Amino acid sequence: MDSPVQAFTSITANYLPKARVLARSIKRLAPEIRFHLVLSDDPPQGFTLADEPFDSLIGLDELGFGQDPQWLFAHTLVELCTAVKGPAFQYLFDHCGAAKVFYFDPDTVVFGRLDELCAQLDRHSAILTPHQCAPEETLQAVIDNELASLKHGVFNLGFLGARGDAEGRRLVDWWAERLRRFCYDDFSRGLFTDQRWMDLAPCFFPEVGIVRDPGFNVATWNLTHRQVTGSLATGVLINGAPLGFYHFSGFDSGAQELMLNKYGSDNSALLELRQWYLDQCAREGQAELGGCVARWSKFDDGTPIEPRQRLVYRSRTDLQRAFPDPFATADPRSSYLQWWRVNGPSDAAAGSFLAPADAPYGQVLREFLDYTAVRVRCSPRLGRWGRACLLAPLALARRLTRLLPG
Repeated sequence: MDSPVQAFTSITANYLPKARVLARSIKRLAPEIRFHLVLSDDPPQGFTLADEPFDSLIGLDELGFGQDPQWLFAHTLVELCTAVKGPAFQYLFDHCGAAKVFYFDPDTVVFGRLDELCAQLDRHSAILTPHQCAPEETLQAVIDNELASLKHGVFNLGFLGARGDAEGRRLVDWWAERLRRFCYDDFSRGLFTDQRWMDLAPCFFPEVGIVRDPGFNVATWNLTHRQVTGSLATGVLINGAPLGFYHFSGFDSGAQELMLNKYGSDNSALLELRQWYLDQCAREGQAELGGCVARWSKFDDGTPIEPRQRLVYRSRTDLQRAFPDPFATADPRSSYLQWWRVNGPSDAAAGSFLAPADAPYGQVLREFLDYTAVRVRCSPRLGRWGRACLLAPLALARRLTRLLPG
């Protein structure tokens, strides 16, 4: 039976334990909410939906990407799991009878107040939570938190709620289209997967609501203005009010522990939350599943895909034409991996500029010339003489950079 309120998360198989913890937290509070698992991967061995806390499993085929190897190859796993979030909203509105949909990152746990979020969608077409809701008061916190928001996005897209009416769909359709084309971790272009796009949402869509209540989307990046008290037994409080949901972001990388030690190491409630979450993930199979290798992280012969291999492929239409299925390796003549082994950039010039912004002019120019030379050597369109004609002046220009500082 369709439910007017539905929720989902988006993962690869190694995040299944975290997704289970999230789903159980929502089902405990509101069993009538249908919870969907969007899985951009093969299910792990032994996975049976009937034994899981999810009401449905939505794969890439349902979202329209399963037969598009070029699009899949162009995205890292993080980019992939975030790019499908917009299409997943569309799918739940179009095919599952949803009137209101909530997305939660898999490393989130809902502790209460879901009714308040639903009420927010009675008043707004969509709701967002900012990374910070108040100015920081120390230089270190400005560096850690406000500068991070300027870089990664004002709103944390570990949560998004949207309504299925005309205005809500207008936002979701706009966002989904941007994610299909531009869901990349590319700071030089102002992109950070799905997040930076939502900086524009309040400008484009006047019915968007901003949830500033400190009890929602609590995380290490906003602890400076959130007083966390109580306990799991008596109820965790944020600034004296019940906790809505906590975002355990950065567990696998170690960033969560690092920032918690910086901003909450003396807080017993926060330390209890962290240990409880570790125990819950362990109970849901973290040790067995946390190391799962995702299907789209490797070529079809099992060779891991390097991020720069994706970057070069998605930036060159000639390679896309030559290798329509970049994952395929059986035929060396049509294998992108084989082409890379022969023509790919060396480790010494890996396709990006490494010089910091304040580097001397000579260093910056040398790196630019080295990068350009690599691209010339790898271009199949120039031919032998074309490459020779371009490489000679590049080599001369590089020698001349010795006259510049650095």
